[in-house]
Amino acid sequence: MFTLSLSDGAQLAPLEVWHADEFAEHLDRAREHIRPWVGPTFVTDDVDGARATLARYAERAAADGARMFGIWRDGTLVGGVMFNAFDAATGVCEIGCWLEPSAEGHGLITAASGMLLDWALTGRGLHRAEWICRADNDRSAAVARRLGMTLEGVRREAWPYQGVRYDKQVWSVLAPEWIAAAADR
Repeated sequence: MFTLSLSDGAQLAPLEVWHADEFAEHLDRAREHIRPWVGPTFVTDDVDGARATLARYAERAAADGARMFGIWRDGTLVGGVMFNAFDAATGVCEIGCWLEPSAEGHGLITAASGMLLDWALTGRGLHRAEWICRADNDRSAAVARRLGMTLEGVRREAWPYQGVRYDKQVWSVLAPEWIAAAADR
């Protein structure tokens, strides 16, 4: 397994099925904090659900699709980043993230997402990366902005949560933009 160093003593590594117990414990700390901002199938309530989520991503990764990576800080899983979608044939991917409250404000998501973007857009040669978030998720939009993404538009009332429909923002960066900005990073 590979591990990449992030800031603040944190590391990025694949989040795999054998991490199910640790992932479930992490979700116990993060569940209510992340529930409004992530898809309903991601936020599970027990180890079996955590294992099923990780298994779905493992199957997709095996097919060169979606992938999930954990962020560990001082040996504790505190969040992660993922390719919600990864399509080498069309050259398009979508990045997502989550983080428990104790790990916010340290630049972990920005650093980890930048690593995923660099791998997808330079290493794998994809052309476009997307970031989709609820329009009222200021922290998520700020990460997209820091990554040099462009706000392309808003999907009106496209995010249902607890009987209310919220707007979604669609951000993106194209490979030529990412590569051109590499000198500034």
